[in-house]
Amino acid sequence: MAAVDRLNDLLDRFSVRARQFHTGPLCGLRRFDVVPGRGFLHILRAGELTVRDGPGRPPRVLTEPSLLFYPRPHEHVFTTAAAGVELACATLEFDGAGDNPLVRALPEVLTVPIAAVSGLDRSLELLFDEIDEFRCGHRHVVDRLFEITLIKLLRWLLDHPQDVGLPPGLLGGMADPRIARALAAVHADPGHPWTLAELGRTARMSRSAFAARFTEVVGSTPLDYLTGWRIMVGQQLLRRGHPVARVAAELGYTGSSFSRVFAQRVGSSPRTWLAASMTG
Repeated sequence: MAAVDRLNDLLDRFSVRARQFHTGPLCGLRRFDVVPGRGFLHILRAGELTVRDGPGRPPRVLTEPSLLFYPRPHEHVFTTAAAGVELACATLEFDGAGDNPLVRALPEVLTVPIAAVSGLDRSLELLFDEIDEFRCGHRHVVDRLFEITLIKLLRWLLDHPQDVGLPPGLLGGMADPRIARALAAVHADPGHPWTLAELGRTARMSRSAFAARFTEVVGSTPLDYLTGWRIMVGQQLLRRGHPVARVAAELGYTGSSFSRVFAQRVGSSPRTWLAASMTG
């Protein structure tokens, strides 16, 4: 079965931007507060780090180089008991913020040893070289390397869903080789008049087997997911200034049918939603 790029169209439509804000030793305590629309990617380079992920959660102690990924706003606190803790940290801003499909699908926090992610050591070597030696364009290179680190982490997540116990959802579907083919097709061309039979053929499965497996791993029916994806893409296009009629046509709707489906999903018309999102 030919390989399919499970992330390309998602990241084309809903990109992520990283901005480095800390590199070097951590002494004592550092709190990371909730900021709407902001996630974090931390790289523990060395040392023993105690992590507290909010009230009521027991502390965790990390003793090996690791990635700590917080895709959504989430309070967390790092503390150290001794010298020698080295961190590199970046904030993350996902297009669409809480409406970003990847952000919705990811767990609140993901902690992965660097050694577990094949090839990540080479990318981090480039990142640490840039961090440790200041050169022209330093910030832009470091930020892009943080983004590459995140993409490699997402790749690992799709290839090892059992290691983090992914619940049903987008990532669960993308981790299934056959369902991923149908998801990639929908992500690439949301305006196509997809039918259940055609999606099943794309996944190389019978119509009934595809529908059952899709619902099992994604947690919704294929056509319900398609509608949800179209509305998320529509919201993104509206934010970028596209008129409602153009968005509707691109997603395979007439203007009135798009507005009706949008209101059923979101609770308001496209124009009302856009006005609220621009002032919220």
